[in-house]
Amino acid sequence: MRHWLLKSEPDVLGYADLVRVGREPWNGVRNYQARNFLRELRVGDLCLFHHSRARPTGVAGVARVVREAYPDDLQFDPASAYFDPTSPPDNPRWSMVDVAPVLALPAVVTLETLRTLPEWQDSPLIRKGNRLSVLPVTPEQFRAVLAVVGLSVDDLPPA
Repeated sequence: MRHWLLKSEPDVLGYADLVRVGREPWNGVRNYQARNFLRELRVGDLCLFHHSRARPTGVAGVARVVREAYPDDLQFDPASAYFDPTSPPDNPRWSMVDVAPVLALPAVVTLETLRTLPEWQDSPLIRKGNRLSVLPVTPEQFRAVLAVVGLSVDDLPPA
């Protein structure tokens, strides 16, 4: 199992929305590096669900991958902001995965807090200018986020 960080704007899809719907496609990724990371996600992988462009910005919960990469349907929808007229239907350029909620954190672990954690010092997330919506996270980084709010991986419900 690998660990990931998925960034979403709460007004588009917040962690509470994910809890409400129970399962959601992680679509609309239009950066090649993030897309390549997305294609590495496997069923059962755990993801830190990060609210970006929010107050506060930070990790709001934990999600689990429940379906591996498949073609992002938005790339073929002319009404979508994520439409890509150059993506061939027989070899789609963009992918999505499905995620489900695992656990809402009792408090958001803010980006400012992440910057203070030794485990996060080498993470691209805390570097200025990072725009990726999908990032790998080390097991140590994952555990450090949980520890900030008094949790451990043993507190996460099983798949």
